[in-house]
Amino acid sequence: MPNNPVQIDQIQCGKGGELTVISGPCVIDSRDVVMTIAERMKTTCDGLNLPFIFKASFDKANRTSLNSYRGVGLEAGLKILAEVRDEFRIPVTTDIHLPEQSKPTGEVCQML
Repeated sequence: MPNNPVQIDQIQCGKGGELTVISGPCVIDSRDVVMTIAERMKTTCDGLNLPFIFKASFDKANRTSLNSYRGVGLEAGLKILAEVRDEFRIPVTTDIHLPEQSKPTGEVCQML
């Protein structure tokens, strides 16, 4: 595989790299919930000496019901992810659904 391993900030993922935890809430419900989860996950991963990348979605467009909560949206979601990145000094990632979301998302996230 030509892209294996991959360097994300100070973390080497993939072949020859350490087990890396990429995790977070499925969708961003609120800033406070996300910050609490990020802090607890970082503390846990630090305690286990595991590299950690925080992931949460600003828009869960692939819901089974049209009436399901989809998230806080691109602008608010990226603001929250940037705060997680800066406060906890960890890489962050999210998923995108449209090509035009890649540029603003790539300015905040270290991995898409």
